[in-house]
Amino acid sequence: MLTISVGIDSPRPNRVYPRMSADTPALPPLDTLPGYQIRRLQQIAVGLFMDETAAHDLTPVQFAALASVVGDPGMDQRTLARRIGFDTSTIGGVVDRLERRGLVTRQTAPDDRRVRRLVATATGCGLLAAVWPDMVRAQHRILAPLSGQEQRQFMALLGRLVAANNDASRAPRQSGTPD
Repeated sequence: MLTISVGIDSPRPNRVYPRMSADTPALPPLDTLPGYQIRRLQQIAVGLFMDETAAHDLTPVQFAALASVVGDPGMDQRTLARRIGFDTSTIGGVVDRLERRGLVTRQTAPDDRRVRRLVATATGCGLLAAVWPDMVRAQHRILAPLSGQEQRQFMALLGRLVAANNDASRAPRQSGTPD
């Protein structure tokens, strides 16, 4: 047996965990690992988003894509993928689903017929307007356990972590890509 303390201000300092073998370190409690907690928070965020927006049948990625296209009509799929930090090889499926629902269209670029520009339809703009209050409620629910000051601090630290680790992502946001 080995006594360990893991993480910053570990909730379980000096807890004893067995080694898997003599050659491996002792396993820390999962809830002391930032990656584990971030993954769990992401699951919770998706669950709250889906709960609040269920009537609109829109995933968080579809929401981000639609909001980006509404905010910057005429971008191509590669730009959209970089804007929302999504894999360029799978963004096409997201756009396909939005297009099938009549929320966006792909229009041929006048200067390059190989490029398809994304434009939100009136239906897409209407859906975004309808889902917006529900999305905001989901965001409030995510942060509700924190005080106002803690919410601001959490968002500042979260933004710092995302920015500092952007290049480690499988789908990094392009530097200078506006929100």
